[in-house]
Amino acid sequence: MGILSYDRKAELIAFDETKTGVKGLVDAGITEVPRIFLLPSPENLNSDQELSLPTIDLKGIHEDPIRRKQAMEEVKDALGSWGFFQMVNHGIPVDMLEEMKKGVLAFFEQDSEVRKQWYTRDRSANRVVYNSNFDLYSAPVANWRDSVMCTVYPNPPQPEELPSPCRDIFLEYSQQVMKLGCSILELMSESLGLPPNHFFDMGCAEEIQVTGHYYPPCPQPELTIGTTEHSDAGFITILQQDLVGGLKIFYQNQWTDVRPIPGALVVNAGDLLQLVTNDKFVSARHKVMANKVGPRISVASFFLANLKPEALKVFEPIKELLSEDEPAKYRSTTAKGFLDYFYSKGLDKTPALLHFKN
Repeated sequence: MGILSYDRKAELIAFDETKTGVKGLVDAGITEVPRIFLLPSPENLNSDQELSLPTIDLKGIHEDPIRRKQAMEEVKDALGSWGFFQMVNHGIPVDMLEEMKKGVLAFFEQDSEVRKQWYTRDRSANRVVYNSNFDLYSAPVANWRDSVMCTVYPNPPQPEELPSPCRDIFLEYSQQVMKLGCSILELMSESLGLPPNHFFDMGCAEEIQVTGHYYPPCPQPELTIGTTEHSDAGFITILQQDLVGGLKIFYQNQWTDVRPIPGALVVNAGDLLQLVTNDKFVSARHKVMANKVGPRISVASFFLANLKPEALKVFEPIKELLSEDEPAKYRSTTAKGFLDYFYSKGLDKTPALLHFKN
């Protein structure tokens, strides 16, 4: 066992030191998945079932009170059961979505020597963090995915701090996604009978991270995974995916595909949202399959609380949602305490929320 684990560590380091990620392996023409990426048993690439994720039309929610009430109920139902929904007529122009995907693609397809300059595992040192697998050294299996991440709020980066292929669009897109996220948080607050600003005032959008994921084509997709089964750590995630597909969510004890809808965005609840709503909203498990086709591009915008070490704001189940029949199911935590636990654990299939159960 000692030799095996030593070998794995050496191979992880060798992979990390290339600074070219999974794309570098594919560019080198590999025909077999290296062992650091191998799953204990092959993945079933087919879907267990053909259920359709709820799709919510946001048209008119700011002008028409009847439409708004209807959308509120749809959001409440979707986040209470699926933990996910797709949304159309969300206000971000389709050409901006396309430009954002193109910007992420252009970042990964620039010359590897240029790309390497952005490669780091120190999330605090750089405004832009490019690497492969944030949890490379802690997770049981490496994922077939490279990522580039930037914190865009509360202190947006200066244009010169961003990589040139996605500089302008990154800033434009993040402003639009912030506005949209705040609208979604309002609908969520109202749907639970809380004031519209409740989630925002709590700090659910104090920090926003935008991450571009690049999933290269894989020669043996059933032997590995694009992203291991997990739930997100924060409050909400707004995801843009291209038309390649591969995102699956766990619903009613089965895995089901999230079929891409052109121009739509996907919203999901994170663990901290489930904690503060005392399970009124659920943070659903999801994963991304590896694929012979690619690359697949997705852009995830994570709405988080302030993660600075000095931010000691405590998060706990919202008092207005508790009663004698429904006492608090979770203990209080700071956002940093929660995220530190999430990152140290890595994506290992066990829900981080379990650690905070009463």
